[in-house]
Amino acid sequence: MRSAPTILHLDMDAFYASVEQASKPSLRGKAVIVGGLGPRGVVATASYEARRFGVHSAMPMAQARRLCPNGAYLIPRFRLYQAVSEIVMGLLRELSPLVEPLSLDEAFVDLEAGGVAFDSAAARAAGERLRADIRAATGLSGSVGLAGSKMLAKVASEEAKPAGLLLIEPGTERELLAPMSVRTLPGVGPVTGQHLRRAGITTVGELAEAGEDELVRMLGRSHGVGLHRMALGLDDRPVVAERDTKSVSVEDTFDVDLHDRVRIRYEVQRLADRCVGRLRDSGHSGRTIVLKVRRYDFSTLTRSETLRGPTDDIAVVREAAARLLESVDTTGGVRLLGVGVSGLADYTQEDLFAFALAAEGEEAGSDPAGLDAAGPDTAGPDPAGADGAVEGGLDGPAGVVGAPGALGASGAGLDPVGGVGGAQVSAGADGSAAAAEVQGADGAPGEGVGVGRRWGAGSDVRHAVYGAGWVQGSGVGRVTVRFERPGSGPGRVRTFRVDDPELTPSDPLPLVGDGPAAAAG
Repeated sequence: MRSAPTILHLDMDAFYASVEQASKPSLRGKAVIVGGLGPRGVVATASYEARRFGVHSAMPMAQARRLCPNGAYLIPRFRLYQAVSEIVMGLLRELSPLVEPLSLDEAFVDLEAGGVAFDSAAARAAGERLRADIRAATGLSGSVGLAGSKMLAKVASEEAKPAGLLLIEPGTERELLAPMSVRTLPGVGPVTGQHLRRAGITTVGELAEAGEDELVRMLGRSHGVGLHRMALGLDDRPVVAERDTKSVSVEDTFDVDLHDRVRIRYEVQRLADRCVGRLRDSGHSGRTIVLKVRRYDFSTLTRSETLRGPTDDIAVVREAAARLLESVDTTGGVRLLGVGVSGLADYTQEDLFAFALAAEGEEAGSDPAGLDAAGPDTAGPDPAGADGAVEGGLDGPAGVVGAPGALGASGAGLDPVGGVGGAQVSAGADGSAAAAEVQGADGAPGEGVGVGRRWGAGSDVRHAVYGAGWVQGSGVGRVTVRFERPGSGPGRVRTFRVDDPELTPSDPLPLVGDGPAAAAG
């Protein structure tokens, strides 16, 4: 715990929905729901207007439509969200070299490390300046919490929502936390919360009064000790700028359960290709291949296989995933499939093999460069995986790398209830995700435009006559487009044939001026 509130936590307000409202003037002040629009889609983010109807993140989209039938339901545009996030993170890095991103729209900042603030007054001034800079650069609002620890700074930003700033003075932590629900504390989910409620503990104050020994008895030593410290407002975790990635995974939820075993094998191979693409993009390789299968009855099975050494070879990962699939009964149907790689390393076993060959060549007086050029193929079987690589196989679409999610072939919703192309990158010693709320469409130019000129709601388009706009909806051979741009008033609506040659997919326009978001697609 610090003696001054110099740890800042920024949380952008309803980020995805706010970006959509900023880029689509006709949606400002209206209920906007972003997520998977398929029958099994879930809500990624809902605007504050939609939350008044009871819509919230991770809710099934069908339920959201019942609660808010007149809302605007849009596909995610993650490339645009990522571009806006980079602007925000750049502003944070101007404050301090110690910035710990938790997702696209959330991060901790150590103000002391940047020499920006050493007391309450300077910290508040930095927080207010940051909010103003974000508004000027993106047109969006963010909530800021300031405190002497990461936990309290996050609590403060939650209390400040929306578009506010709350500073917790050191020494007032227990008084502030006491009346709050135990669910306010990190690590207290529905199960732990219910367990505590049965014991008569519903507030943080009651949690603190219960004592460490009682909490250890109820929850176990590690969880009990940690919760008691948090209830007292104690948290010594530092802001960490670099967080180690623990695993990389990709998964798809399908609109209709898959029963055909050949189709299931194809989807697993396609997911393996996309997973390896993300693995390579992150500069890692991995030893453990994981297959996730959610069956028709919502039962979820995971199977894993550990290779002899780390690899980023597509054929090796494909073969391992296929072997794992053979051990899973898919008779009743499959609603979700996922492939992941864990046990990450910064090298592959092939690299180590090449290094060894080079070393032997040097000792024998041979030319290491020649051995390097020959590569491991000159020395026997491929050491990348446990059983070697497989040749050929079904070619699925390559995964799009470098973004929080990639759109799968099914076009369904977003996990955890089920989501398409949800790439998950888990990182950090505290178990928080390094990548953003990361799951859904990737957002390349023409995002949401499928085979046969199918136009996804919310996707960006340009007409040769009317200019830039966005898709409000499509069906029965027609697509309806509203022509407007950020900063303008609500635009006019026009309807075209879905195959109109003058209507083409487009990159999103920058939210403010000509910024980096202009290049996002």
